[in-house]
Amino acid sequence: MNIQTVFERTETKYIITLAQRKALRDMISRYIKPDEYGESTVCSLYFDTENDRLIRTSMEKPVYKEKLRLRSYSTPKQDSNVFLELKKKYDGVVYKRRQTLAYRQAMNYVNNGVMPNRSQIMKEIDRAMHYYKGLSPKMFIAYDRTAFYSKTDRELRLTFDRNVRFRTTQLDLAKGSWGETILDNRCCIMEIKALNTMPLWLTDALNELKIFPGSFSKYGTAYTLTQKRKLMQNGGQNCA
Repeated sequence: MNIQTVFERTETKYIITLAQRKALRDMISRYIKPDEYGESTVCSLYFDTENDRLIRTSMEKPVYKEKLRLRSYSTPKQDSNVFLELKKKYDGVVYKRRQTLAYRQAMNYVNNGVMPNRSQIMKEIDRAMHYYKGLSPKMFIAYDRTAFYSKTDRELRLTFDRNVRFRTTQLDLAKGSWGETILDNRCCIMEIKALNTMPLWLTDALNELKIFPGSFSKYGTAYTLTQKRKLMQNGGQNCA
């Protein structure tokens, strides 16, 4: 499999029902085919500062923002491939730098600062890790994904994410994909990832099914929930 390491594209999110997902897939089935990963469980470990600088900045919706995460497609073993990623978003365009590592290499870097190699991408990730002082794993996010891409435009991908869940303890990809769910089980998150404009067959289908863009940050939603709970625990007794 040819693993892509650099991405530049737009990403548009939609919150849709499972019925809408089925109807859309039926309408566009002749234009798309399953992604290499097909159906998978995406597991991500997000890094942040002690005062949650990265996610707080992201939720303010600035023109520029970035995230650092470690990602796997299923629960990894020591020699499994995982992906250390630096994801930037500027003026609506997403730029992602991805370093493929064995899980043991990634954890040796995360926990002990041991550089696994001196590739250009690894150097960029390392600079970002040092720029945000005190970065450590802060949130685990997992979801079950079904992915497709266009038969005529490999840069056009559609992903459907269900059973979105998170945890703030046992922050280790090897601990499994369990967590508290944060999305209604009758819904899923659809993302359309494109380098070029959407084709007419896709925009027509979205319009016919009345599917419109909607904002949903998995990390942001989980973070907001945890902060509300902290407020209730720390100050709820003072509320009338």
